[in-house]
Amino acid sequence: MLSLVNAERQKAGCRPLTTNSKLATAAQRHSADMKARNYFSHTSPDGTDPGRRITAAGYRWSTYGENIARGQQTAKSVMTSWMNSSGHRANILNCSFKELGVGVVKGSGGPWWTQNFGAR
Repeated sequence: MLSLVNAERQKAGCRPLTTNSKLATAAQRHSADMKARNYFSHTSPDGTDPGRRITAAGYRWSTYGENIARGQQTAKSVMTSWMNSSGHRANILNCSFKELGVGVVKGSGGPWWTQNFGAR
C-alpha cells in the first residue's frame, strides 16, 4: 500500500510518506472495530472520531486525515477507488502529511480498509 500511495504522491510533486506504527495501530483498530460492530464510518457508534483514535494509539499529531473503504479485495483496487474519489484523493495527495498507517481486516462483507495519515 505504501508504494502505491507514494507513487501517486510522486506524480503530484509530494514527498513520500513513511510508515508509522502508531498510525498503523489506530488504522488496524478502526478496521477491526468496523467489522466487529458492523458499521462503516469515520466516527464509531460511541462517537470516537479519527483524531481521538490516533491520539489513543500514542501519535501526537499536528494534522491528520483518514480514508476508509470496504469490500475491495486488493490494495491496488482500493487505491483505484480512493483515487477516483475527490476527498480520498485529497488525503493521499496532501503534501503536508508525512506518515501513514494502514489497517485491513478480512472477513465476510469485507475487507475493511483504513488509512491514517499524519504529521507531527
